[in-house]
Amino acid sequence: MAGSREKKRDPKASLALLWGEQEQPRRGPKPSLTAERIVTGAIAIADGEGLDALSMQRVASELEVTTMALYRYVPGKAELIDLMVDTALGTPPAHTAHTADPGEWRPRLTEWARQCWALYRRHPWILTATAMRRQLMGPNQLAWLDAALAALEPTGLPAARQHDTVLLVIGHIRNLAQQLVDADETGDQEWNRLAADVLERHGHRYPALTAAIAAGAFAPHDDDPLDFGLERILDGVAALIARS
Repeated sequence: MAGSREKKRDPKASLALLWGEQEQPRRGPKPSLTAERIVTGAIAIADGEGLDALSMQRVASELEVTTMALYRYVPGKAELIDLMVDTALGTPPAHTAHTADPGEWRPRLTEWARQCWALYRRHPWILTATAMRRQLMGPNQLAWLDAALAALEPTGLPAARQHDTVLLVIGHIRNLAQQLVDADETGDQEWNRLAADVLERHGHRYPALTAAIAAGAFAPHDDDPLDFGLERILDGVAALIARS
């Protein structure tokens, strides 16, 4: 029975939970749980072991309650994940608030991106939780989108271009987050060994690549991986603003 509940996702139930509009239990014993406590426990599991380790049964075990007790507050795993995402995001940085100064858009959007990048590093499971389906957005998720658009509002760019800019920035962040999720130090070492062996035998066929490797193009560095791509995106936006 519990398994069947986890198979279906109820968008209306998720929205009611996200926006605090769900009906409270009226019958039965005095509640010993809260939705907040369930979500906090679920986030702790996902942070430590990833989203694959999450189940209603696992959360119930960690909270030392029965699985059925959770269903008084959350219909199933899908709705729980919606709540987890919005809770983990929290509120956006305050200094991305609305401003009338067009010169402030870049530092504000940069700070927004840095804080967003920090969230993906702190909660890497968010990448999976928000992929491959239309996301139901709660108050915190909408606040992040609002903050990014507020930073761009004084630029005079059309609303569609502002939204496109936000998508470019978040796409860059998600790409970096995916690289972190896929990182495998042992696998990387083996890949590097095999690639070096191949290039030693066939490198003459790829002179530009061989020269780039020799010049340190693939050498590790201490720069924040966010910086280069973010700055190039914002350079392009600045050029677009200048032409508008």
